[in-house]
Amino acid sequence: MTDSPALVIFDLDGTLVDPAGSITGGIAFALEANGLPVPDAATLDSMVGPPLLESLSRLAEVPADVVPAVVHAYRRRYISTGMTQSRPYPGIPELLDHLRGAGYHLAVATQKPEALAKKLLTVQGLDSRFHSIHGAPDDETLPPLADGKASIVAAALAVNHAVPERSLMIGDRRHDAAGAEANGLRCVGVAWGFAEPGELEVLELAAYVSDAVEAGAAVERLLPLDGYAAVPAAAPVLSGSADPEPVEADSCR
Repeated sequence: MTDSPALVIFDLDGTLVDPAGSITGGIAFALEANGLPVPDAATLDSMVGPPLLESLSRLAEVPADVVPAVVHAYRRRYISTGMTQSRPYPGIPELLDHLRGAGYHLAVATQKPEALAKKLLTVQGLDSRFHSIHGAPDDETLPPLADGKASIVAAALAVNHAVPERSLMIGDRRHDAAGAEANGLRCVGVAWGFAEPGELEVLELAAYVSDAVEAGAAVERLLPLDGYAAVPAAAPVLSGSADPEPVEADSCR
């Protein structure tokens, strides 16, 4: 028996929660509100996952001096309507309940601002299922993290006192696989998110799953609990997933 828990780290948008057009629609709204052209649907879909600032600059070609205004418009709309339009993917609540009840530690690692990630998970009724929630800095006008998702995944490992060989990452984009690889984790790719055609298939994933049931089976196969320290379902929430601070409606986050 070891003191290190069996940790499963989930991506958020495109893995746990279906934005249901709230992200792409919000970006389109923010661009139009600032007199900028709106990319095609495929480009908008590819903007789900990476940091917003990176997507606006690289994919939508928003001028640097206009980015803060676009972020502000986007966040106003997302906070007022986008979070309630989002929905957990089919079977996700049941998957989380099963894994946590079995004794797994559960965490979230997202490039969404951390306070906003916590608020979204609270709105969707998923927050209490996680031992910790980790995201990007809340000021989206700052440059994206230089290491992509690596430091966010590292924070999830540290807070949960977990080790890479006893942990898994589950996500829908190459950024999730890269963050996992940087920390020595195996990654399970999901087919229901926003990956571009062939994006995940070319990666060396531990598994590629088509629904929540297959995801659960992959976790139990790749990260069996035999020899792991079981964590009671009612284990106290660790730092990193405390109740989120209120996000004002006029915040640019």
